[in-house]
Amino acid sequence: MSTTPGTTPAATTRVRPGLVLVGVLALALNLRAALSGYPPLLETARADLGIGSGAAGLVQACAVLMMSAGSFAASALAARVGRERLLGVAVATIGVGSLVRAVPVLGTLVVGSLLVGLGIGVGGVLVTGVVKEHLPERAGAVTGGYVVSMMLGATVSSALAAPLAVLLGGWSYSLAVWAVPAALALAVWVPVGSRIGRNPGPGATTAHPAGSAEGPHARDDEASVEAGFSAWRDPFARRVACYLAGSSTLFYSWLTWLPPFYEGRGWSPATAGLLLSAWSIAQIPAALLMPAAAERRHRWRFWAFLTVVSSTVGTLGILVLPGDGTPLPWLWAVLIGIGVGAGFPLGLTVIAWRTSTPARAAAVSGFGLGVGYFAAGLGPLLMGLLVDLGGFVPAILLLVAAAALQAGAILRIGDRPSG
Repeated sequence: MSTTPGTTPAATTRVRPGLVLVGVLALALNLRAALSGYPPLLETARADLGIGSGAAGLVQACAVLMMSAGSFAASALAARVGRERLLGVAVATIGVGSLVRAVPVLGTLVVGSLLVGLGIGVGGVLVTGVVKEHLPERAGAVTGGYVVSMMLGATVSSALAAPLAVLLGGWSYSLAVWAVPAALALAVWVPVGSRIGRNPGPGATTAHPAGSAEGPHARDDEASVEAGFSAWRDPFARRVACYLAGSSTLFYSWLTWLPPFYEGRGWSPATAGLLLSAWSIAQIPAALLMPAAAERRHRWRFWAFLTVVSSTVGTLGILVLPGDGTPLPWLWAVLIGIGVGAGFPLGLTVIAWRTSTPARAAAVSGFGLGVGYFAAGLGPLLMGLLVDLGGFVPAILLLVAAAALQAGAILRIGDRPSG
C-alpha cells in the first residue's frame, strides 16, 4: 500500500461510519436505563430500608447532581485523556455503580447512584462531540437515533424493574442488572473508540487534524474549556441554562416520583412501572418530530412553548384529577412525556442553531447541561421533602414553577434568526 509524503498508513485508516454509529447507540442505551430502574422500586426500597421519602428522593438526587458535575468536567477531562477513551471510562463507571447498588444498604445505594450519575453526565456530553466529529454528514439522523436509543433504554428499564425484582429475589438485584448492558456497550465501544481516537502522529494527514501532540481532539477540547469560562457571562448561555433547568427538573422529578405517587393511591409497583414506561414511550415520537418541525419552519419558540404546555397540562391533571380507576393517569403521563421528551432535544437544537463553532457549541452545551442537571438533581430531593412535610400537592406545585421557568426562558431565547 503506497502512502504520500507526510502521511502514515495509520493516519489514512478510517473506521466505517456504521461501526461508529453502532458504538454510539450502544452507549446511548445506558444513559438513562440505570436511572429509570430505580423509581418503580423506590417505595419498595424505602420500606425495606426504613427511610423517609426525602431520603429516598436523595438517592436519585445524588445521581442527577453527579450528572451535573460530570457535564461540567467532561471537556476538561477529555482534553487530558481523549474523548473516545473517556467515553469508555464513563460507561464502565455506570456499570460499576450499578453493581454497587446490588447491596441493599442505603450507603451503597447512594454511592452506586453517584457513580451512575457521574458516568451518565460525562458520557452524555462526549457522545454529542463524537457524533459532531465523526458523523457530521449524518448528525441529524444520528442524534435522533441516539435520543431514541437512550429513551428505549429508559422504557425497558422502568417496565422490567419490578418483574426483575420478583424474579431475582430483591429490588437491589434488579438495580444491579443494568451493569450488563453497560458491559456490552463497553465491549462494543472499546475497539471502535480506540481506532477513531488513535493519534496518527506528527505530520499525519487525517480528516480531523490533530491540534497538538496530545491527540487529534485536543485543540477542540481545550478551546471548549476556554470558551466554557465565558459561558457564565453569556446571556444566551444563561437563558439556555434556565430552559434546561426547567425541562430537566420536570423530567427527573417525574421520573422519580410518578410511580410512587400512584403507588400511594393503591397501584401495584408493576402497574406503576408500566405507567412510567408509557411516559417514556411518549417521549420517542415527540423527540424525533418536534425538533424536526421546528427546524423546518424556523419556529423554535412555538414548538418549545408547545412542550411546556403539554407538560403543564399533564402535571396539573395529576394534581387536580389523578383519575383513579380511569384512563386519565395514562393521558397525563403521555402529555408529560411529550413535553419532556421534546423539550430536551429542542434545547440542544437551539444551541446548535445559535453557536458559531463546535467549541462554542460544546461550551454552551456543557454549561447548560451542568446547570440543568444541578437544578434537576435538587428537584427529586425537594419533592421528597415536601411529600414528607405536606404530601404531593406542594411537591407537584414545585414542578409547575419549573415549567414557568422554562416558559420564561423560551420567551427570552426566541426563534432562530433568519439567514
